[in-house]
Amino acid sequence: MCDTHDTPAGTLYAGDIPSFEECVTFHGHVCPGLALGYRVAAAAMEALGVRRPYDEELVAVAETDACGVDAIQVVTGCTAGKGNLVIRDYGKHAFSFFSRESGRAVRVRTCYSNAGGQDEVSLLRKKVFSHTATPAEESRYRELVKDSAMRILSLPAEQVVIVEEIEMEPPSMARIYNTVICSCCDEPVADGKTRLVDGKYVCIPCAEGSSPRKKGV
Repeated sequence: MCDTHDTPAGTLYAGDIPSFEECVTFHGHVCPGLALGYRVAAAAMEALGVRRPYDEELVAVAETDACGVDAIQVVTGCTAGKGNLVIRDYGKHAFSFFSRESGRAVRVRTCYSNAGGQDEVSLLRKKVFSHTATPAEESRYRELVKDSAMRILSLPAEQVVIVEEIEMEPPSMARIYNTVICSCCDEPVADGKTRLVDGKYVCIPCAEGSSPRKKGV
């Protein structure tokens, strides 16, 4: 629902990291949450003195599953698929980062507050997401959201994030599973994600009776 175009060129770079525009392309739209995630990621990499990793040299633990997580993935290279992004959804815009090379860790949390205009944004958001907004109201909503995101990108770091060095146990490395065939649906499945049913290994959906059914069956 947010405006995906007209982000200023070179909005924000923090050293040798992907641009905010690359995060927008990945995420799909401009929004304050994505901008906050970008500032968090940039601050963490600067504090730890690291670059985007090839593998699991850097690990991120997110305390939210909101928009900012996408910026974390693009900027830090900590991704769900690679196994070096852990999501513990506590509903907090806070992220911990651990460098395996240095053994150092930081926790970065957002401190940005934009009280001005939030009543209007909240009212328009309800209309936009309930599909009752007029074209003018939807345009106004997108304008306000984009303005908020651009403000987040332009403010000094200390007005957006708080960085604290922490003690953190090294997160486990991503596990590599062997592939087996589910005894029920005959589909390949990671062996560590199976359950033993009547002495046979089956996938979780089959074990729980929630396996997708083919159309017409």
